[in-house]
Amino acid sequence: MSTVLISGASIAGPALAYWLHRYGFDVTVVEKADAVRGGGYPIDVRGTALDVVRHMGILPQLREAHIHTRRLTFLDADGEKIASLRPDAVAGGVEGRDIEVRRGDLTSALYDTVRDDVEFLFNDSIDTLDQRADGVDVRFRSGIERSFDLVVGADGLHSNTRALVFGPEEQFHHYIGYCFAGFTMRNDFGLSHEGLLWNKPGRAAVLYAVGDGDELHGFLNFARPEPPFDAFRDPATQRDLVASVFAGDGWHVPLMVDTMRNADDLFFDVVSQIHLPRWSSGRVALVGDAAHAPSFLTGQGSSLALVGAYMLARELAMTADHTEAFAAYEGSIREFVRLNQALVTDGGATMFPSTAEALEQRNAALRDLSALPEDAEEPAHSALTLPEPALPAGLPAR
Repeated sequence: MSTVLISGASIAGPALAYWLHRYGFDVTVVEKADAVRGGGYPIDVRGTALDVVRHMGILPQLREAHIHTRRLTFLDADGEKIASLRPDAVAGGVEGRDIEVRRGDLTSALYDTVRDDVEFLFNDSIDTLDQRADGVDVRFRSGIERSFDLVVGADGLHSNTRALVFGPEEQFHHYIGYCFAGFTMRNDFGLSHEGLLWNKPGRAAVLYAVGDGDELHGFLNFARPEPPFDAFRDPATQRDLVASVFAGDGWHVPLMVDTMRNADDLFFDVVSQIHLPRWSSGRVALVGDAAHAPSFLTGQGSSLALVGAYMLARELAMTADHTEAFAAYEGSIREFVRLNQALVTDGGATMFPSTAEALEQRNAALRDLSALPEDAEEPAHSALTLPEPALPAGLPAR
């Protein structure tokens, strides 16, 4: 039985663990947090990824957790309404088929499918990797040393596994020109299953109510020529940077900035993609954002992670040689990844224009969409036809 270490227990990691266990692998998942993270902002599962969760048996559970966002309302700098649209009219999707859930609902559903079948090591992470011809020696930050046949990095945009094997992130980090801060705040606005998006050129403020209660997500998004790498691990610097960008703005922005300054769940990051010439080296492979983050502007990060995990496990189950399996995995989904990364282009984002001219063009386009057109799924979401699982459950991998 082949042993596999997976770094990361968010989306790609547990999904990969499920499929590898199903194919007979002995799986360990290491996660630096002390538990699978709950809560969090809404995410989408669309297109080909729906077939993955259907095969996993969690589609009904995710349907039950579906948020049912009714509308997105766009506001100008004075807080006046520009247009109010269905989410699928903006993002490109199919109402009644695509799923939008709280991030924690998806991670919990994935974890529950495999928690009793594979080993999870929380509060730990990979410190060093030493590849041999017949395995990988791993030292964890806890000091534990173990060996595995294969290692997979499923540890996100700022992947530690990728840095250990491929080198510093900066050489693969494709910055798209925006930063954002997300946090929760009190819902004192009477919002229910809807979002409000306020814009000025180069910056935006979003209030997103995912239910009928007090839960409200705030987002502050802004354009910046260069990524603030110095702020990635310094929350105080992050808070100061965001506050300075939005100083003097109106609408509910001052309240949002004050809330952001004191939020205990602040999530700050850049809008970026990862572009790698290959997704494996020796006995180590990457999956999900670690391999090919598309940026949150595409709405496809979670879906690509689910599809990538499915395809990587399938190839490992079908091919005894890991080198051939890694190559087949990459060959099977690289074009799918490219199409989804192309949903956002350099120099700007359709929903968050950085110039006054681009903002007016976007607003005119939104007004034209106010009639709520028929559903039109973005072709990239379903550009890959998912093959059937490689083996029936319980049979050992080849």
